[in-house]
Amino acid sequence: MKISKINAILIWKQLEDVLVPRLCLTLAERAVYSHLLRHSRLEDRLRLRFSILWLARGNRLSAGSVRLAVRRLVAKGALRLVERTKAGHVVEVRLPEEIRAVRRDRIAARSAAGLQRAANLEETDFLQTKARREAIHARERSVCFYCLRRLTARLRCLDHVVPLVRTGSNSYRNLVSACAECSSQTGENTAGDFLRLLYRDGRLTATELTGRLRALEALAAGKLRPAAAPQLPQ
Repeated sequence: MKISKINAILIWKQLEDVLVPRLCLTLAERAVYSHLLRHSRLEDRLRLRFSILWLARGNRLSAGSVRLAVRRLVAKGALRLVERTKAGHVVEVRLPEEIRAVRRDRIAARSAAGLQRAANLEETDFLQTKARREAIHARERSVCFYCLRRLTARLRCLDHVVPLVRTGSNSYRNLVSACAECSSQTGENTAGDFLRLLYRDGRLTATELTGRLRALEALAAGKLRPAAAPQLPQ
């Protein structure tokens, strides 16, 4: 991989801002890593053969300090020791983003970002735009949430599980795709009460009622998120 000047600048920023504090590099370790990085990856070489004396002279350090720094850098994952002989060492110098400890930090950052997206999803008004409304319809796969009737674009609408008059919201947890008939009949009933009414009227079987009530529980628990939610416009 050829590293451009811009990428080299980025790598150096990662070294100073992330790698040094994350791995608690000493001055000797930082000097040794920087020197090896300079003569390997920044020159388009994955592996580098060197002697301890060459490395010590290049950093104006004692051979003992350099030898200890190399060992610690290997232990911390910044270097991979390929070969060690009396003639010298062969190592693979890893870029900051290739080091496992740094990747864990990036994973943690992505997890935090995921939590932020989830929080934004919970606050999203799914009646606000057509794209969001379509996401709810797509989640039900063109089937009425209540009576399980197949829906067409002309005969479907969105219905509140908990009516607005009962402090319901426009959250994805409180909206379902329904046929026009069911939506007009729910009134101020909750979705659970309406499903039981459909069962008493013979429009749902006992098995279907059980399935619908379980789906209602999953919806309330946030387990039925719209598939297109992450891409929805704000």
